[in-house]
Amino acid sequence: MLRTLKLRLMALAMLVSAIPGCLYAQHSHSDTTSAASHSTHGSTDMAGMDMSSASDDWKMTAMAKHMAYSSPRPLTAADSVRAAHVINELRQAIAKYQDVSVAEADGYKMFAPQIKNQPQYHFTKKWNAIRNQWGFDPARPTSLLYKKDAQGQFRLIGAMYTASKRTSEEDLNERVPLSVGRWHRHVNWCIPVRKAKERWYETKDGRPIFGPMGVATREECDAADGRFIPQAFGWMLHANTFAGNDLKSIWHDDHMDHDHAMLGEAK
Repeated sequence: MLRTLKLRLMALAMLVSAIPGCLYAQHSHSDTTSAASHSTHGSTDMAGMDMSSASDDWKMTAMAKHMAYSSPRPLTAADSVRAAHVINELRQAIAKYQDVSVAEADGYKMFAPQIKNQPQYHFTKKWNAIRNQWGFDPARPTSLLYKKDAQGQFRLIGAMYTASKRTSEEDLNERVPLSVGRWHRHVNWCIPVRKAKERWYETKDGRPIFGPMGVATREECDAADGRFIPQAFGWMLHANTFAGNDLKSIWHDDHMDHDHAMLGEAK
């Protein structure tokens, strides 16, 4: 079991380390993020990739092709009670991390510190990420989510749960009811072949070929001489822990908005 785990983590780390920081920044909530090495391209401005003429609508449409969500379910009173129980446990567990230095001392590491003015900062704990592959504890999030206030200080806004890509929707529902929170995952990625990191910046008709805004089918990826990845990472779910008591506000996953803003910052 331990050997199998190590092999899986090594394989995912190799995939993640090949992704330039400007593209990989969107996936800082991956369940293997903190275990992976960042590419030396992390500070690049995506040289050679001209997206100045790309509309916001095009970017959002392109990213949507690489996103998949858990199936919605009708809300029940029991689901509301269970989701409220999860968020209450989470609030109590992470309240001490209002001070980001406490989180860092407890093993949470900021993802992509080289990228400035992130709309949302992920601080990930590797050991939690590993444990969440196979089990769930409401008080054990993979990542803490922070935003900077007007004074530039980190303000804790919530957390993120992760699960293995092999986790079924039934198991996800046991963690957080799918009628309340919709888990997401990153799918249909085309990436360059091994030892060809420089190809990340290739474009066709002014649009990227690889990564979270690239081609989205195996046929297109084969034509580009790339590697097709049906699912790049595991399941993820954001919890806006301190957004009041309305479950819809708490479990609203603004992942697409966050990715869009991060891409704009990384350019």
